[in-house]
Amino acid sequence: MKTVKIESPYDLSTIKELNLIDKNELEKVIQTAKNLFENQSLWIPAYKRIEILEKAASLMSERIEELTHLALSEGGKPYKDSKAEVLRAIKGVKLAAEHISQIKGEQIPMALTESAQNRLAFTTKEPIGVVAAISAFNHPLNLAVHQVATAFAAGCPVIFKPAMTTPMSGMALAEIFKEAGAPEGWLQVILCERDLAEALVTDSRIHFFSFIGSAKVGWYLNSKLSPGTRSALEHGGAAPVIVEKDADFETMIPDLVKGGFYHAGQVCVSVQRVFVHVEILENFIEKFVVATNQLLVGNPANTTTDVGPLISPKEVDRVEEWVNEAIDEGAQVLSGGKRISTTLYQPTVLLNPSEKSKVSTSEIFGPVVCIYSYTDREEAISRANALDVHFQAAVFTKNIDIAMDTVKKLNATAVMVNDHTAFRVDWMPFGGRDASGIGMGGIPFTINEMMREKMTVIKSKYL
Repeated sequence: MKTVKIESPYDLSTIKELNLIDKNELEKVIQTAKNLFENQSLWIPAYKRIEILEKAASLMSERIEELTHLALSEGGKPYKDSKAEVLRAIKGVKLAAEHISQIKGEQIPMALTESAQNRLAFTTKEPIGVVAAISAFNHPLNLAVHQVATAFAAGCPVIFKPAMTTPMSGMALAEIFKEAGAPEGWLQVILCERDLAEALVTDSRIHFFSFIGSAKVGWYLNSKLSPGTRSALEHGGAAPVIVEKDADFETMIPDLVKGGFYHAGQVCVSVQRVFVHVEILENFIEKFVVATNQLLVGNPANTTTDVGPLISPKEVDRVEEWVNEAIDEGAQVLSGGKRISTTLYQPTVLLNPSEKSKVSTSEIFGPVVCIYSYTDREEAISRANALDVHFQAAVFTKNIDIAMDTVKKLNATAVMVNDHTAFRVDWMPFGGRDASGIGMGGIPFTINEMMREKMTVIKSKYL
């Protein structure tokens, strides 16, 4: 039997060795989910789904420290941020339970034409079917909640494949759901190699494909889906920020530093490209660099650590390569720019890298923030929109007219005014557009994506 070793991103020690499933086991998993969905007598009624989700949230609340240490050990996110993730995940499960009462259809007006008389029409919502969900490594518990709790709330059997580097949080969540009363087969967690993951999501018995991860993999799998399989893809971006000359430095600097270096920049909406008006550039650089240099880098288990390791040494190699390329192509290093160890990289600030450097054109997914000067806001917005990835963006200004004009012109699914690009709460719509993805995340929005409408039309001479 093939296995995978789960290693600590910080010291590369082996945490656990887990079994991978084979082709025969995958077939049993898919067929189990299919049988549950096709037999409506086995569907879990709404009140029971609410009870199970509420119980799961309660169990998670009793195990906050345990779940926090599990997440930081496999993912490398510092303790305080991993704990915040666990608290968000608990809230996410509660949100899923609460939204079940909002699943409803509507009456469709009839008798608007002569041919539509004597009819009553209304819609209802049904679960879409079997959900296959593939997740990313960077929020191993919270992302699992966004894919698993939502499917369960919608009444869909779900097959969940966590990232191979961080599967234990998702597996712990599945055990909690089982303990909370989830019937056998409604949540199945699998670990498998890439060919079997592709076989899963492209199987004709899958009705909905939920993906969080790289655009290359997401779009490839989406192109292979069976006819009729719906999907939601959440990829990355290279989040732009426009800083006008009247921006409030006191609140902006800590926000941008947090948004750029949270989880070592391994966030799909991490602050990456900051366009600063030339009149305040010098002041911005001074304050941003000072704040960046105050970040504590090291062991994620330490409660004071701000920036932990990247997920693997090869990612440190890649970030190092990209930064060196940017320097060779003219970027000025304002802070950092060096690896600390096999697994750690300095929080790095680059000034005016070439617009053709990888740090300017691709998602860094590492602790690197690029600063660009501008004189004309329209030109800065054009540069911010120049890439094919568009997710979340931000503008800092005290002028409401400038703020709203910038919001209108930035190509993004969400624009933060006087806040960093990585802001998110789990009940808001969240997702990329263009190459950054399709569909919309956020607990209530994902639940709606995992349902489909059915219309009933009743004809009677008494109507």
